[in-house]
Amino acid sequence: MSWHPVVQEAVIEAARQHGVGSGGTRNISGNTIHHEALEAELADWHGKEAALLFTSCYVANEATLYTLGQLVPGLVFLSDAGNHASMIHGIRTSNCRKIIFPHNNVARLRQELLKLPLDSPKLVAFETVHSMTGDISPLAELCSLTRQFGGLSYVDEVHAVGMYGAAGAGVGERDGCLAGMDLISGTLGKAIGNIGGYVAGDATVIDAVRSYASGFIFTTSLPPTVLAGARASLAVLRSVEGAELRQRHQAAVQLLRDALLSRGLPVIPAPSHIIPLHVGDPRVAQAISEHMMHRCGAYIQAINYPTVARGDERLRLAPTPHHTEPMIVRLADQLADAFRLIGPHLLRSDGLESAAADPPPSLQQLVVAA
Repeated sequence: MSWHPVVQEAVIEAARQHGVGSGGTRNISGNTIHHEALEAELADWHGKEAALLFTSCYVANEATLYTLGQLVPGLVFLSDAGNHASMIHGIRTSNCRKIIFPHNNVARLRQELLKLPLDSPKLVAFETVHSMTGDISPLAELCSLTRQFGGLSYVDEVHAVGMYGAAGAGVGERDGCLAGMDLISGTLGKAIGNIGGYVAGDATVIDAVRSYASGFIFTTSLPPTVLAGARASLAVLRSVEGAELRQRHQAAVQLLRDALLSRGLPVIPAPSHIIPLHVGDPRVAQAISEHMMHRCGAYIQAINYPTVARGDERLRLAPTPHHTEPMIVRLADQLADAFRLIGPHLLRSDGLESAAADPPPSLQQLVVAA
């Protein structure tokens, strides 16, 4: 979306009218009607009463969770083991009691909740789409369980906003769970194509965060160019064009995944648009990444410790709606060549055999099917 002509024109026009800086913090001279308009649009997108903008979603997560920990006496955090560093840091620095439950494990979360007094204030924090594994959380079950035990859910939709749902509001919209999600965090920096983050939820909670969160109060606000670009991008993502882009995107994801599997590449099964390839060695992962960049002109990020555990090193791919079938096929061929050259022991012979028997459908067929 950062290259969309409507978005670019909105940014250019905002720079002409307002300049490129906000002028200060939100509480002094850095608050404008554009900030409040974008917050209202984000809240409406997620079916919430209010939203609050931050300079990044790292800051949004850290500041919101820390602030809630300071404001709610006796608050207990129950945090998914796979949570992003921003959530971990916000919870840790709050000095509240915290319980870590295994990634996406509803049964273990239930066990931990049963140990707590029913009237104990509690907040369950997790992500919908996990950026390193490509997992999608059992959202309905997690939210329902949290409500059952009188807790609040804090759901990070950073890797889902713009990508899922009829209007692109994320996995919560796709799964019909928006009403059960108490607080939702998202980013303007991925599918929306800009920079910044936000939290959406009940107006009372959002107002409390606005009033007490240092990460909101004591920093220069987002500039008008960012706000204008984000609003234009959001309008596209919520439109028919946005729905068509998501359809094309999902088709490209399926085609790339099938192409990689058919060439015997070590694809980690995942239901989202994120396609991880297991490598298990940081040197091999980095060597393949650099080979693809310098020899093939393809950017494929190597993910190493501490982002993932030692032994879980991987490559991560995420196609866009604008990648064509020839591009995808060429990339899969080049990546297979790189693995044969640098990490031949990682290739799977069963993938090569199944490919010969059952070739994957074309991108056009996938778009029509979607």
